[in-house]
Amino acid sequence: MTKISARKNLLLAFCVSLAVLCPLVAQEAKSGAWRSATDAELKSLIPARAPVIQERIETELRTASGITNSKGKFVAGVVLITAGYSAEGKYSHFFIAQVPLKIGTMRLNAGEYLIGWKHNEDSLTVNFYEAMSGKFLGSVEAVKNESVTRVESFRIWPPGDKSVIQIGRFTFSYQLEN
Repeated sequence: MTKISARKNLLLAFCVSLAVLCPLVAQEAKSGAWRSATDAELKSLIPARAPVIQERIETELRTASGITNSKGKFVAGVVLITAGYSAEGKYSHFFIAQVPLKIGTMRLNAGEYLIGWKHNEDSLTVNFYEAMSGKFLGSVEAVKNESVTRVESFRIWPPGDKSVIQIGRFTFSYQLEN
């Protein structure tokens, strides 16, 4: 075998190795990626009765939505059934973040939160509160999103898809922070 053909064979073997290894490396990188949580995962995470200041308010599990990563961390939310409670008209959703988030100008640490919203002409003002104290943390404007084709009570899109949280047909963006 000549030196040139030996080099060609070595180069060919190297290229074949890369073709085999690159997808494995890419898969390993994706394993830390965020994905939609399954119904079973949400059921194990979302409480049947969420802590809302001094009360424990029933949640509507069929409206739950969330995302998770390979490290078992979640960001999730669910509609609260507030009829007859002092939270009626102020809070609409229970929200859990197991990692820090940035929403608008707010930074939410890992914790449990309440969401309430007010309908404006073409948007929603979405307010965030601490679940245990009811302390107001800040608000963000959710705008009508034409790329969303389905109205949802609540949905968190994985960051690789849209990086938005949806209420009805309105969305606002979020960022996961480390």
